[in-house]
Amino acid sequence: MSPLRIQCLVLDSHDASGLARFWSQVLGWRVTYEDSRQSVVEPAEGTPEVDVSPDLLFVKVAADKVLKNRLHLDLRPVDQAAEVGRLIDLGARRASIGQSDGASWVVLADPEGNEFCVLSPLEEDEEGVVPAINLTH
Repeated sequence: MSPLRIQCLVLDSHDASGLARFWSQVLGWRVTYEDSRQSVVEPAEGTPEVDVSPDLLFVKVAADKVLKNRLHLDLRPVDQAAEVGRLIDLGARRASIGQSDGASWVVLADPEGNEFCVLSPLEEDEEGVVPAINLTH
């Protein structure tokens, strides 16, 4: 079997352009394509993500989001509290999906209600290593 790469994650949206701008600011990526139906966000040139991260494709749809996402992004900043504040300033809002009060992550929603998590920083001994998946997350 030849190598297979995830090219992009597709996110349905009412305002594809607006959501693409939001996520480009969140990630420090760039909007590389826009038309009346879709927008593409890609990692910035010269960053480690450019050759490994899938693009984000925002597609305009009429249907409303009804339930919790079945797929979401986990973001791991150096300073969780500062990053949560920055994301809220960009237009995110806190979201409750039933997480416990003592959760080590913060659940936010983008301007169209798509949930994502801001994780706590890696401990020093975890740097450079992908930590085990937390199945309660």
